[in-house]
Amino acid sequence: MENRICNLFGIKYPIISGGMVWCSGWRLASAVSNNGGLGLIGAGSMHPETLREHIQKTKLATNKPFGVNIPLFYPELETILNIIAEEKVPIVFTSAGSPKKFTGWLKERGIIVAHVIASSAFALKCEEAGVDAIVAEGFEAGGHNGREETTTMTLIPAVRKVSSLPLMAAGGIGTGDAILAAMALGADGVQIGSRFAISEESSAHPDFKKLVTGLTEGDTKLALKKVVPVRLIKNEFFQAVNKLELEGADGSVLRELLGKGRAKKGMFEGDLAEGELEIGQVSSIINDVLPVETIMKNLIAEYRQTKTRLNTEQFDF
Repeated sequence: MENRICNLFGIKYPIISGGMVWCSGWRLASAVSNNGGLGLIGAGSMHPETLREHIQKTKLATNKPFGVNIPLFYPELETILNIIAEEKVPIVFTSAGSPKKFTGWLKERGIIVAHVIASSAFALKCEEAGVDAIVAEGFEAGGHNGREETTTMTLIPAVRKVSSLPLMAAGGIGTGDAILAAMALGADGVQIGSRFAISEESSAHPDFKKLVTGLTEGDTKLALKKVVPVRLIKNEFFQAVNKLELEGADGSVLRELLGKGRAKKGMFEGDLAEGELEIGQVSSIINDVLPVETIMKNLIAEYRQTKTRLNTEQFDF
């Protein structure tokens, strides 16, 4: 399997693990890279020196390419960027902000830049900013999400229509079948979050992982659109958020409820009632906690099996 994403990042398979807060530490990033994909460290939940530690540990754990995901609203952004330059991180995925802000700075230092977007309008801004690749993330995703609620199946062809950049699909992708579907829609590769978040190497709390394996359809919902849209498991914290949103609460009230460290409390420390539990819709078909090596093998096998089936079946239209 070779394509533009593989060539750009120097990887075997066009599969990227999302840089997820409280899940994407050095163990997950290095495991994905060692198994042929591109592992990302999630800087959004790390203090600067913690990020440096994870970068250095990733270097020791793999000789394959890896990257860092940086939310551009990060409060210590310049410090983070300087660490990435000092540690010679080869690839950066930026998200939650304008791609124009730091793309040039990163590329001047020889860093490959991808940017995460949720609309074709932002895909055009990525073209203007000079990024090397785009991640188009649909409404199904966990974590930071698009306010327009555009699904992946609608978003990928829309972005492909306006941009010729290497394109990765994200949101609702957790199987090899879904990878093939994303490529049929025009993607060159995929970014997978939830399936890797519920892996053995993920730094998420074991109780959070166990909870996710029992979720069914409808157990998550997009929330906090007046703050930063995220898809949440419907626990007690979500119900409090939902009540305020139904009452028309503004962003300041929601921020007060959210407070500080709510995601850490849930996903990292395992408070399943009062924590902020972010996960994608595809969680409803994740029924086990597996090592990354097995997940990667399953994804590739499913992709190949489905491709073979479609190539051999006859259709009457």
